Amino acid sequence: MENNEKRVIFYKDELNDEFSTAKITPRVIDENYKYKHSKIWNISSYVVQNVLSMPIKYLYAKIKFRIKFIGKEKLKDYKKEGYFIYGNHTQAFADTFIPSLACFPKRNFLIVNPENVSMKGLSHIVEMLGAIPIPNRMNGMKNFLEIIEERSKKENCSITIYPEAHIWPYYTKIRKFKSVSFKYPVKYNKPVFSLTNTYKSYGKNNNKVKIETYIDGPFFPKEDLTLKENQEYLCELVYNKMTDRSKESNIEVIKYEKI
Repeated sequence: MENNEKRVIFYKDELNDEFSTAKITPRVIDENYKYKHSKIWNISSYVVQNVLSMPIKYLYAKIKFRIKFIGKEKLKDYKKEGYFIYGNHTQAFADTFIPSLACFPKRNFLIVNPENVSMKGLSHIVEMLGAIPIPNRMNGMKNFLEIIEERSKKENCSITIYPEAHIWPYYTKIRKFKSVSFKYPVKYNKPVFSLTNTYKSYGKNNNKVKIETYIDGPFFPKEDLTLKENQEYLCELVYNKMTDRSKESNIEVIKYEKI
């Protein structure tokens, strides 16, 4: 990507401001939402997710961003175990598949907001590509937690979470995030990895932008801590590591200023 003129975005709230351009009315995700499917659906999902779409994901990431993974070998020791990946949310499209490129041939699933599975004509494809929507009705939480547990216990699966929750395109720092999303690896005693996308300049005039993605971990919950204490512990570990890695960015495509 080429960086020509820097755009400025003003924000008030790091936790809640959203800068995605997509405006989608979320569907209801309750106890009637179908997280589990037939064997045929699951086979079709695997083909879409890990066979048909993979060349597209790879070419897009290489051509548009010249993506380079640093630390991807850390995932190899856990190829026979499920794990959780936590990343910084700075790309509307690429964030849906960068983790899957890193952990391939595992199937990577993403915990997403209901808007992601609310696009007419595309919701089933998005689901097949690994989207697991968070319920927006409390009576949907039981089924949601069951599918998270099921996926996390499979050796050929990983689950990605973007704890910042909202997309800030090309943001080069790490926004403070809540510890609530770290309850899953604690509850199911699974390894945690951080994935930090950084932005680097290249080209004759250093005016083009590429992504270098740092993978760190594994981080584990501690046996002598409570569930809540472990959530805070893992949250702090991941936040600090991602903050350190974010300092590797050396170009700012979009400038963010607090008002």
